[in-house]
Amino acid sequence: MQTLHYRLILASNSPRRKQLLQELDLPFTVRTLQGIDEQYPATLAVDEIPLFLSKLKAHAYLPTLADDELLITADTIVACEGNVLGKPVDAADAHRMLTLLSGRSHDVVTAVALTTTEQQRAFTVTTKVTFAQLCREEIDYYIDHYKPFDKAGAYGIQEWIGHAGITHIEGSYFNVVGLPVARLYEELKLFGAITIS
Repeated sequence: MQTLHYRLILASNSPRRKQLLQELDLPFTVRTLQGIDEQYPATLAVDEIPLFLSKLKAHAYLPTLADDELLITADTIVACEGNVLGKPVDAADAHRMLTLLSGRSHDVVTAVALTTTEQQRAFTVTTKVTFAQLCREEIDYYIDHYKPFDKAGAYGIQEWIGHAGITHIEGSYFNVVGLPVARLYEELKLFGAITIS
């Protein structure tokens, strides 16, 4: 039996993060704030960016937290050959990103911050993903049919492009979907948020 010692709050609009957290069989509430400025210092190393942003989001939510609530904030980036790929602004930007990823390996880095009114615990998980060489028509097909404008790196591994174009993955698949749930579960236990009996 899982016993929760906090009320979990997921601070995300992502339907993928919501679904993945639901699959841990933990009750939670979604809470979102508008207008959080997600700028980060240009001097940050690539793998430090999502950690900075997940903590930045947590700081914005802190005034809304009750003492018995635990906030989960997350941020994901795609990094390829020194380029940080966020969410594409339009189809041309998505095409640029997927062309860069085509035939190469890249890192998907997700940071998660667990925050209460008294403490914070944060971690990052990195997964290496390798794409086959994609032709222009395949990239166009994916963008036209799946419109990946809400996804870092302009793709969803769980969609057509993941089935047809990804040849290798090292690390957590769910991290690439949007939330490293196995590590999150471990961290919630270490935090004292969950006990098993």
